[in-house]
Amino acid sequence: MKKGDYLIDPWASSTVDYDKLVNQFGIKKFSEILPQIINPGRLMRRGVVFGHRDFEKINNLINTDKEFTVVTGMMPSGQMHIGHKMVVDQLKWYLDKGAILSLPIADMESYAARGINFETAKDIAINEYLSNYIALGLDLNHKNVNVYLQSQNELLKDLTFKLSKKTNFNELKSIYGFSPSTNFAHLYAPLIQVADILFPQIEEMGGPKRVVVPVGIDQDPHIRLTRDIAEKMNDDLSFISPSSTYHRFLTGLTGDKMSSSKPKTAIYLNESPEIAEKKVKTAKTGGRESLEEQKKLGGNPDQCVVYEMLVYHLIDDDKELKKIYDSCKDGSLLCGECKGRTSELMKKLFEDLSKKQEDSREIAKNLI
Repeated sequence: MKKGDYLIDPWASSTVDYDKLVNQFGIKKFSEILPQIINPGRLMRRGVVFGHRDFEKINNLINTDKEFTVVTGMMPSGQMHIGHKMVVDQLKWYLDKGAILSLPIADMESYAARGINFETAKDIAINEYLSNYIALGLDLNHKNVNVYLQSQNELLKDLTFKLSKKTNFNELKSIYGFSPSTNFAHLYAPLIQVADILFPQIEEMGGPKRVVVPVGIDQDPHIRLTRDIAEKMNDDLSFISPSSTYHRFLTGLTGDKMSSSKPKTAIYLNESPEIAEKKVKTAKTGGRESLEEQKKLGGNPDQCVVYEMLVYHLIDDDKELKKIYDSCKDGSLLCGECKGRTSELMKKLFEDLSKKQEDSREIAKNLI
């Protein structure tokens, strides 16, 4: 990449400049297509989904009740946190719109990038990811849902081998920043991701079809590589380049990116309602230095982790959310009151979640 370019690492947490990435990598603003979407999801309406590639083609299929597939993987490398919920919410919206969901469990990637053995990865997938997907309301037994482990999918492995002929080390280096010391398993991992995205289009899965991949911007290197390889495979397999949408990260409790590996930044989905409530009360706000200043100048909800939780997860009514925003800005709603209400809403969410988790684990065991 050229000096000064923004390099995205899919395997490392980092601060993200969304505007710079949109400009550098040619991602379109989602707000431009939003008026064309019938009953857009909450995250779409609120700008959490901020960018896309070719989503207008998916939207046309949605509006005409035609087939398309949504692909999003889960890498079993640690605990799920509240930030991961936004992926589940998007999948529920797509399933309601008639989509086919293809949900790979990236155990080969977790082995290559994190050193997690396959047995452990399967256990994490069942007890953390699949069980919480179900507890959060996604029907993984639906006829339109396909869940699989990368390591146990022979068709996927065959496809990965075929795709590997259409790239080389220099291309992978330019996209991911790989060095000559990078192990071959890690070099191979992106090609498995490409295969996951293109897998719904192989003959055994019904042949070429449009696919959309909802991801965080950190995963865009995989999208760009997939689109490039799909075009190169066009003569052989007639693959269609995938579409994609990009959502913002949920800010961590400390003001940094929320991360599974940093407990102080995250609210884990397997934590008790009481701990979830307590963690909200520790979250960074957009408040002023003093109560007097807050009343006079108002708060800054755009830099408030607590308000962000309301936007992403806790308030369904857009009008109610705007009222909270305006009350914060004019100083009539103070941080203590807002934190108190938000922590109660989070506690209720986790009470409902904890009631469903035990049953969902039993269901999850039978999926893979």
